Amino acid sequence: MSGGAGSRIVVTGATGNVGTSVVKLLSEDPEVGSVLGLARRIPGWTPERTERAAIDLASDRADLGAHFAGADAVVHLAWAFQPTHDPATTWRTNVLGSLRVFEAVAAAGVPALVHASSVGAYSPGPKDRAVDESWPTHGWPDAAYCREKAYLERTLDIFERDHPGIRVVRMRPAFLFKRESASEQRRIFGGRFLPGPAARPGALPFLPDIPGLRVQALHTDDAAHAYRLAVRSEDARGPYNLAAEPVVDAEVLGRMFGARPVRLPRTAARSAIAAAWGLRLLPASPHLFDAVLRLPLMDCTRARVELGWRPTRSATEVLEEFLSGLREGAGTDTAPMRGRKVG
Repeated sequence: MSGGAGSRIVVTGATGNVGTSVVKLLSEDPEVGSVLGLARRIPGWTPERTERAAIDLASDRADLGAHFAGADAVVHLAWAFQPTHDPATTWRTNVLGSLRVFEAVAAAGVPALVHASSVGAYSPGPKDRAVDESWPTHGWPDAAYCREKAYLERTLDIFERDHPGIRVVRMRPAFLFKRESASEQRRIFGGRFLPGPAARPGALPFLPDIPGLRVQALHTDDAAHAYRLAVRSEDARGPYNLAAEPVVDAEVLGRMFGARPVRLPRTAARSAIAAAWGLRLLPASPHLFDAVLRLPLMDCTRARVELGWRPTRSATEVLEEFLSGLREGAGTDTAPMRGRKVG
């Protein structure tokens, strides 16, 4: 991509957690001439130099060609987490919709494609050391989210082979949070029965310490900064891990909540999650829980060296901001991110 003044960037999934941050950051970049945000519903929030268009990637009638024509880069963020009880529905949006995006990028001759992959694309890996981008990306097959992310990694392998002139970047971020995403992520993962006040320090007498529950987190705005760098850099291509320090485990969470970690066997935790999911009390599936326990820790050296990227907030700062938003029912003026008081 030229990256010069007047460049035109198209962003799919422009109204979600990552999309709102990416669109805002690109709209403020003096080297970006215009941003087109695509989503199923047009929001009330539209930054300067930004246009909106409604499009459903799950539809066979989605006409992406007209939107991609003349674009210098497409940032593909659109993704559906729910319904977890109907993986065929998420497959239509996430996989078939992504295939439509890739095909339209090639047909329109867009020079660069920046795709939102995920730590969830990685095969099970170590929790005591970090792995780089060469770690296998076959996902955890029982979890639809991981299965779909891994499938798209293989699809992009073929895409890059067949379209060597298109620069392809695959972002693999850790779990992404910001204050404004609290209501959306509560609905997606916690459900309507999760009380907001439970997110305050001192509300929990103890915290489950589950073997293998060591994950990484990142502020969504920091991830958006990496996307912007990837869009502007003509040399950026391939995968990039994105995460902040420290690693989040029961000890870190215990200090944040002022709660004592208590060891809980995996089987007991999974049984409780499976029961709640089966009764449709909890949106997050036990299969995703299985995957989280097996996700590797990521080494982010490549993003630091090649993109010049560094997170500005620690993982604990990210979670503290998110929990504050959760208590307050924070959100923003887009359909997926709309705030709601809870508890």
